[in-house]
Amino acid sequence: MKNKKVMFVSPLLVETVEESFNPTTLNENEIFVQLIYSLISPGTELAMLTGKEEWAKLPLCPGYASVSKVIEAGSGVKDFKAGDIVFHYGQHSKYQVVNTADVCIQVPEQLDLKWVPFTRMATVAFTSVRVSEIEIGDYVSVTGLGLVGNLAAQLARLQGATVIGVDLSKERIRTAEACSVDYTFNGGEEDVKEQIAILTNGVGVSTHIEATGVSAVGVESLKWIAKLGEIIFLGSPRGEYNTDVTDILNYCHLYGRGCITFKGAHEWRYPVEPNEFVKHSLVRNSKIVFELMKQKRLQIEPLISHVIKPEQAQEAYEGLRTNKDQYNGVLFDWS
Repeated sequence: MKNKKVMFVSPLLVETVEESFNPTTLNENEIFVQLIYSLISPGTELAMLTGKEEWAKLPLCPGYASVSKVIEAGSGVKDFKAGDIVFHYGQHSKYQVVNTADVCIQVPEQLDLKWVPFTRMATVAFTSVRVSEIEIGDYVSVTGLGLVGNLAAQLARLQGATVIGVDLSKERIRTAEACSVDYTFNGGEEDVKEQIAILTNGVGVSTHIEATGVSAVGVESLKWIAKLGEIIFLGSPRGEYNTDVTDILNYCHLYGRGCITFKGAHEWRYPVEPNEFVKHSLVRNSKIVFELMKQKRLQIEPLISHVIKPEQAQEAYEGLRTNKDQYNGVLFDWS
């Protein structure tokens, strides 16, 4: 059997390779699948592509979120059979073996399969809402309107908040507006603190979700958060940033500076499977996302910028790296 996969060969070099693939006998909890669509995660995968991430040694086959067809199931697999369509955290590889003990969920009927890989991005975004105190009537701001930030804004809105999206990209702002984000500001052209003060009658937002992963943006946003509000770090901070830490900590400690609560929203703070002791889990959040997609309450179509073949992988990653206005939600079509 010939397999095709995307490889990060060396820093910034991407190749699509073909190789012989002979799957061994499946373990009892494994399934053998054929990929239909896989989604690039711009933040995580571009960080891996630099070759600077200790946990991602090159060369490697990347991947983040996939929808696939089951070809064969291991002897102990009860929930899946040949022909089923499943969502899983897979590689950009046409054929692969998936451990069903990890996130692996049957896709509901009548759900657009191009939308399914975005479930991973939505569950990443979901974490910010889960850890928050967002309630109906609150004002919430989001910095960074890429895939995760956009979906976090949509989910905060479903929680009952009036949502303010902030980005430097006019195209991402346009996409956020297409996804019904209430207010949008260009952080490079407008005084965001002043605009938020006008919207909130000088109070500020009760929750701010920082989705860029740029430390300086998180620090700047502290100025427009209401007293006793919260900042939620959704984007993973990368890169060095030098500043006066005492000044930042005083936003948290001093009432006169806001007494702001700092919260982390890394997706892996929740378990994979539901259990009786923890309400939220990756599987439960994923199934909720499926329903929100089916009901058209979570907008996915505006997020899709490209559906391309794996042979165009180098072009895709270069576009995501250097042309963020035009490249956002990039799917590989493995049909």
